[in-house]
Amino acid sequence: MKYGVIITGGLVREQVELARTAEAAGWDGVFTWDGIHVGDQVEVHDPWVLMGAFAMATERVRIGAIIQPLSRRRPWKVARESVTLDHVSNGRFVLCVGLGAVDDSGWGRVGEETDRRIRAERLDETLQILVGLWTGEPFGFSGQHYRFRPMAFKPTPIQQPRIPIWVVGAWPSTRSMGRAARHDGLMPNVVGGGELTPELIKEMCVWISQRRSLDGFEIVVEGKSPRDDPDSARVEARRWADAGATWWIESDWETFDPEVARGRIEAGPPR
Repeated sequence: MKYGVIITGGLVREQVELARTAEAAGWDGVFTWDGIHVGDQVEVHDPWVLMGAFAMATERVRIGAIIQPLSRRRPWKVARESVTLDHVSNGRFVLCVGLGAVDDSGWGRVGEETDRRIRAERLDETLQILVGLWTGEPFGFSGQHYRFRPMAFKPTPIQQPRIPIWVVGAWPSTRSMGRAARHDGLMPNVVGGGELTPELIKEMCVWISQRRSLDGFEIVVEGKSPRDDPDSARVEARRWADAGATWWIESDWETFDPEVARGRIEAGPPR
């Protein structure tokens, strides 16, 4: 089991310092999140710029944004940004993708497509385009939403055969789970917002293992563990590890307070 933390708030310099603190405290990954405008009371910073700053402030941890809804971003621009970040981080970037939550007003308020089916189609096409462009060989595409003649992107990623892609999979949707199984990791969810449990993780692992090898495939779960009770934190993480999870991502989506985050980060991961 590896352990990451999502830094959900604070001034940019505070967040960069928290990333540095997380690496020193023994965490394996430092993540941000991808919002454009989620509400008038929440300060939001661009994830690509933040991840670049995290990469420059650290040497070891994985860097990513949980999650990036690619249907509102141009695939070829994401290809360029992701390869650049892969090089800035010396091969530590992981691309975490999903459909996204449309309660972020950076969707309908600015004219982005909110229909779930169309967003899913665009995500599938974007993932095909990214994998094709990352090869560095001439690659063209003709889909329902994106079309372009062959072009070659250089440089190629440091990570081979490609930058790892973790995908949100909503159980028991075969389309959603299949999207994750075709890539490098599953960020599990439940259709309709149902409760995710270790028992469901076991079912998901069986489903995926029937379609591909689980060797090197990541199962990434999010949650909160107590900073002042390390034994309870370890027990909570162990429940998910025993079910098949390979990453525990510590997340606090309630306070967005950098000082609260600092206390949890400094307490270290629940190994």
